[in-house]
Amino acid sequence: MMKRKWLYFSLIALLILILTACGAKQSSAPDKAAERNSASSAAEQEKKAGTNETRTIQYLGKSYTVPAKAERIVITGSMETMEDALVLGVKPLGGITVGGKFPDMFKEITDSTVSIGEKAQPNIETILKLKPDVIFATAKFPPDVIQKLEKIAPTIPVSHISTNWEANLRLLAELTGKQDVAEKVLKEYKEELAAAKAKLGDRLKDKKVVVIRIRGGNIMIYREDVFFNPSLYMDLGLTAPQEIKNAQTQEMISLEKFSEMNPDYIFVQFSEDENKDHPDALKNLQNNPIWQSINAVKNNKVFVNVVDPLAQGGTAWSKIHFLKAVVEKLGNE
Repeated sequence: MMKRKWLYFSLIALLILILTACGAKQSSAPDKAAERNSASSAAEQEKKAGTNETRTIQYLGKSYTVPAKAERIVITGSMETMEDALVLGVKPLGGITVGGKFPDMFKEITDSTVSIGEKAQPNIETILKLKPDVIFATAKFPPDVIQKLEKIAPTIPVSHISTNWEANLRLLAELTGKQDVAEKVLKEYKEELAAAKAKLGDRLKDKKVVVIRIRGGNIMIYREDVFFNPSLYMDLGLTAPQEIKNAQTQEMISLEKFSEMNPDYIFVQFSEDENKDHPDALKNLQNNPIWQSINAVKNNKVFVNVVDPLAQGGTAWSKIHFLKAVVEKLGNE
């Protein structure tokens, strides 16, 4: 009888031990799951915090706070930045179209780019949907447009002044980690410029060399530090005609006045996109007797679209290609 009672109590004790062990095992499972969830949450928070990291960059005397890692680049208004992107091999998430399409000169970098509107007509709604890290705008935009863009992402108004071309290139390079590429491009340009000056020598010292642009059917001239003029008068050291020295940033000049300038060499930039209402403007100009009386025309020293007619002139891409063209056209004079 005592043995049975002892056996009975032993079985009860064993059952209690088994139930206790199971309970402990079950309670430990949620703890481990909680630990995993806690670790996962911490990792997500750390990752999220990493994406919110920022840095400050300097550009033309101003400071801009931008993401530490900027991958989603949108370019609006600044064709200068589009050209810099071409030089650096940067493919923007959003970019500028001309006449509803990306110009052929940008085909290397726009195969996956979304149109965010024309140069002077940014599509704010489209830009918002792209969720950019940084927006490259143009300094030409009015303040209210810049303010709208700043509400979407850090926005940098890029200079359109030709003499700021190096700062512009380095700005995009710093934002995209392409500093080495930019410095290589600048070094090579300076080497090519030195070679060009040596080849041209003083043969153009007393010659009038000008760049004009046909826009809206009219002849446009530019002051010394605008468009392609810095390449001629600053980089190559040619003498600017007095009319160029007196010109406004962009100035329309009549054919009669231009003929009085009587250049020895003329580089003409003509884009159909800039002359939609005057598609025959260049042809009509070439057939005009006043045009035909100019020295450059009489001596067959007029060069049309030696670089892409949409090139801005004051960018690394424009300067590199224009310098090559100048040497090619004038180097054997």
